[in-house]
Amino acid sequence: MLDSIYTLRELSNQDKLKIEQRLQYAKQASELSADTGLDSTILISRKNLSYNILLSGDYDQYAEMNIGNLVLAQKIQDTLAIADANFNLGWYNQYNSDLENAYQYYLQALKYYEFANNDYQRAITITNIASIQDEEKDYLGSEQNAIEALRILNNITDKDVEIDIYYCLNLLGIVSYKLKNYDKAIEYHNESLDILKNYREYDVEKLYALNNIAIAHRDNGEYEMALKIFEDLFKEPNLRERDPSFYALLLINNAYTNFLNDSYEVKPLETQFKEALRLSDSINDDATKLAVSIDLAKFYKKTDKRDSSLKYAKQSYTISKEITANELLLESMILMADLTEGEESKAFLAEHITLSDSLLNVERAKRNKFARIRFETDQLEEENKQFARDRQYLAIISIFLLIGAVLIYIVINQRAKNKELQLVQAQQKANEDIYNLLLQQQDKVDEARTQEKKRMSQELHDGVLGRLFGTRLSLDSLNFSDGPEAIKNRTGYIEQLKTIEEDIRKISHELNTDFVSGSGFMDIVTELVENQSKAYQLTCNFNYSDDISWENIDNKTKINIYRIIQESMQNIYKHAKATSIDISITLKNDVICLKIKDDGKGFDSTKSRKGIGIKNMTSRIKDIEGDINFISKKGKGTKVIVEIPYIINDNDRA
Repeated sequence: MLDSIYTLRELSNQDKLKIEQRLQYAKQASELSADTGLDSTILISRKNLSYNILLSGDYDQYAEMNIGNLVLAQKIQDTLAIADANFNLGWYNQYNSDLENAYQYYLQALKYYEFANNDYQRAITITNIASIQDEEKDYLGSEQNAIEALRILNNITDKDVEIDIYYCLNLLGIVSYKLKNYDKAIEYHNESLDILKNYREYDVEKLYALNNIAIAHRDNGEYEMALKIFEDLFKEPNLRERDPSFYALLLINNAYTNFLNDSYEVKPLETQFKEALRLSDSINDDATKLAVSIDLAKFYKKTDKRDSSLKYAKQSYTISKEITANELLLESMILMADLTEGEESKAFLAEHITLSDSLLNVERAKRNKFARIRFETDQLEEENKQFARDRQYLAIISIFLLIGAVLIYIVINQRAKNKELQLVQAQQKANEDIYNLLLQQQDKVDEARTQEKKRMSQELHDGVLGRLFGTRLSLDSLNFSDGPEAIKNRTGYIEQLKTIEEDIRKISHELNTDFVSGSGFMDIVTELVENQSKAYQLTCNFNYSDDISWENIDNKTKINIYRIIQESMQNIYKHAKATSIDISITLKNDVICLKIKDDGKGFDSTKSRKGIGIKNMTSRIKDIEGDINFISKKGKGTKVIVEIPYIINDNDRA
């Protein structure tokens, strides 16, 4: 879908296509973008569509599109898009002469262009603000902003900005003229002409610039220079047909300059004024017609044609009211006051004063309003900056707090690790102690076995063998006797041999029976149980079977069994409040079964699984691949059942 959107956008920007077709492609791209749900894609397509709507001349729809674009741009915080939408809405309001709203939108656009470091758009926006100030007669403010825009444009090197510089220079020329700084106005207009020489498509603008230069020379008293420029302008081929309104304006300006220069003949000059009047009237150009009417009124007044002067003064008065040309209306009122008498003259003077004061108040109010808008915008911007600074401070504080929290966490975590390490070391030490106990017990068992073997050896040597040797000698002495006495003695010795046989069988049986069965590991466990029971004041019943070869079970299993019994008894003492416990160790189906039961208060075994003791026991049993279950109910005591595979150590078995 995105590929289709890109293609449609490209087609909508093809200059060779008709605007209707371009507009259709732009609409399709915008509709497809809406289906994606991607705000950034939607915004780009809407901006493209609004541009094509602008080209089509539907300015109202163009404004509606940009209102939507502004909302979407603010949603996704696209600074440049926010600036563009504000600029476009400023242009629309300026086009419709809503200068107050235009000014507000331009100020917003300027703020975001500055934030986005877009110098080119900053300069264009400042130029438009200067243009509004010119229209509102804030000439000094307009001049200041136009100079600032010109400075920015002159520093832009990565873009062709000559035409934009021309507009700035032209505006500066117009404003300088209105400030009666005629030399500066001529300078600015000449600079703008130097730029336009490179652009054939701006021929009309060149003519306007020359006309402005001529008027500046005229009002500066340089009539001959002004007339020379007008003469050159009249030589422009087909000017009357190409731009009749401008041609009529040239006729007026040329005639009025001759009038001011006092170098004229009345009839030709009158003819020129009348020609300008007819031409402006034929094309319904009221502004030019108004200018001609005032100039004719002045011309006839000076040539003592009072009636004609009054006629055109009245005409200028009427037209200026109709088109709300207040500056020329004031001028026409002065003419009417001069050309009339008595109360009528006073009425025109009073009207002039009233209108002049009213315009002055309106002008002052507008200036104050624009100043207030600028102030409020600057204040809002400062508040936003302060808000941004506050957010920055908050972010810095948050970062420090986060760093502090991390450091605290590291310290706590390190302490926990150290504590855990200490516990592990303590547990390892306890395991080593148990292992040493097992070794010591094994040494005792080995020593007992050695002593027992020595005792049996002595018993065999000193007892059985001595008796057997004596019986053998006695039997040897009877080999040569056959009497009843010999038979009797022989029978006695045979009985002695039987007794010796029983003694040997008894010794053999003792050798086959492990005299230390139940000793070793079980002795250690028994000692643990007895000591803990005594310390915890518990009655303990401890039973174990003798069919488990503990010496052949690895020490890891034995240590964990020992620790589980120890942990269980500690838990019983700490939490169960029991008085008696039963502990049994049995062997069933190659599984060592350890059961520990108490008569304590019990707990809910379905919930209470988070105790350290329970976790430790569970971890130990998993470590030796066994199973552990906790059976308990509140008030019913607790039973711990441990099942461990009975695995004989092969090395020990060998």
